[in-house]
Amino acid sequence: MLIAGASSGIGAATARQAVEAGYKVVLAARSEDKLQALANEIGGLAVPADVAEYDQVEALVTRTLDEFGRIDVVFANAGFGHPRGFEAGDPEDAKAMVVTNVFGIYATIRATAAALRDSTGHLVITSSIAGRRALKGSLYSATKFAVTGMAEAARQDFNGTGVRTTLISPGMVETPGFSHELKETLTAEDIARAVMFAVAQPPHVDINEILVRPTAQES
Repeated sequence: MLIAGASSGIGAATARQAVEAGYKVVLAARSEDKLQALANEIGGLAVPADVAEYDQVEALVTRTLDEFGRIDVVFANAGFGHPRGFEAGDPEDAKAMVVTNVFGIYATIRATAAALRDSTGHLVITSSIAGRRALKGSLYSATKFAVTGMAEAARQDFNGTGVRTTLISPGMVETPGFSHELKETLTAEDIARAVMFAVAQPPHVDINEILVRPTAQES
């Protein structure tokens, strides 16, 4: 299982659960120190890579195939946020978010597509509930709308090859340094269980989307 955005949060939690389920994992993210610490903990292969740079994603795939010979699951999970309000934050940070959140998913799909067809594998993509309903002043929400559409476009593109595609759309998830109005939000482990549920289905079952909210989340 190749996990982009593996250094913390949902990616790291999924890596731990994947190893428990018997997968060999390749961990990719920009943060080399965090990646290596996680690899040391669970026994995965750490490959620093920025999904905004296509040559780095290609190198990541090549390294994975050289090491393991196949890729059965790709978890395109890399992404980050930006302050709400179209006059808030730094425009360069906003641009970097769009490139990572949208182009980074495209780059991950493109670079792994052939390997997924070869293994009749499974593509899992992280979006958000913000990719189903617009959030006031949120460019982040717009990127997740793009990701939601891209997941369906990829599903159609892979149709007939046996490759499965699952979009994971979390609601409010506990995030370091970010507050929610709910007292009890989802955890990264909650979302990781959803990922592992999708990939554990029989080959003829393709769970196309999982929307997960905390019980107390209203919308």
